[in-house]
Amino acid sequence: MTFEQLIQEPGHLLLKSISGSRAYNLHLPTSDTDIKGIFVLPEKELFGLGYTEQLSDAGNDEVYFEVGRFMDLLCKNNPNILELLNSPEKAVLYKHPLMRLIRPEDFLSRRCLQTFAGYAKTQIKKASGLNKMINRPMDGPRKGVTDFCYVIAGNGSLPLQQFLSQKNWRQEDCGLVKVDHFRDTYLLYHGAYNGIVSGDDANDVQLSSVPKDAEPAAVMTFNKDGYSVYCKEYASYQTWVAERNEVRYQGTMDHGQGYDAKNMMHTIRLLSMAEEIAVQRRVNVHRQDREFLLRIRQGAYKYEELLKIVEDKMNKIERLYAASDLPDEPDAHKAEEILVQIRTSFYVR
Repeated sequence: MTFEQLIQEPGHLLLKSISGSRAYNLHLPTSDTDIKGIFVLPEKELFGLGYTEQLSDAGNDEVYFEVGRFMDLLCKNNPNILELLNSPEKAVLYKHPLMRLIRPEDFLSRRCLQTFAGYAKTQIKKASGLNKMINRPMDGPRKGVTDFCYVIAGNGSLPLQQFLSQKNWRQEDCGLVKVDHFRDTYLLYHGAYNGIVSGDDANDVQLSSVPKDAEPAAVMTFNKDGYSVYCKEYASYQTWVAERNEVRYQGTMDHGQGYDAKNMMHTIRLLSMAEEIAVQRRVNVHRQDREFLLRIRQGAYKYEELLKIVEDKMNKIERLYAASDLPDEPDAHKAEEILVQIRTSFYVR
């Protein structure tokens, strides 16, 4: 079965619902309408060699889970799946009577601490990375090996390029000899030598053959570890620039707080939902805290303030789950019985 076939033959649907910001009550006038749902594979395909666990359109704006895959993820307390199962009534576009067999409260467990709050932690790391990218840009040309070289001068050190400039020397006319027992340390000579580096694209210094009676002009050290870290960060930054969502990035720059506000909004939403599951034993998809969450999206809070909110929420959530009477994990045997009942009823109708 393909996505197009499912849309043309909706008789295989169990659930179709609006999801994302419009289901959360966090949509803006420009928000897209995302759709998620559940379907049952045709019986012949289920028993055949090719099992299709998920279908979606080209942009992943409309996604459907095969009921077997849905039940598997439900037993893992996947946040997206629990949200789909608990879709607000006004967001539901179609619901098959067999869906009554899957009761949301039967599948909540202590696993939600990790799936909701744990996922929120990963988003915090992601936001921290973005914060670093924004506040430590690497837009200029990539630095080279000589930018990480220094010579001993007086009681301190001098950047190699400054030293060469003062001497009116070119790096191509210099030579290096390694100093034994000193890591990445060299004697620097001036004359007809190989050069400090082989070219602009070099990733290390190079050595030269130097006459025994030649006098070194300086002692030079190459911060190789610093250069290696810089190269990784520079490559990561350039990848981020190439792949970033420009609309969201511009929104981040507009509010001036240096973090992805939409990402942080959903992080705190997930933490609030995790807390509600522990206390209320239900998944509240439609957010009553809309105004607070939208203020986060608008950049009303400083990054450090949000990190404090997250820390306080995490501490509270961990205490709540430690004291909760939720089961350690959903009953997989019961889930399997429900799955068999749904398939049996669906195929014999």
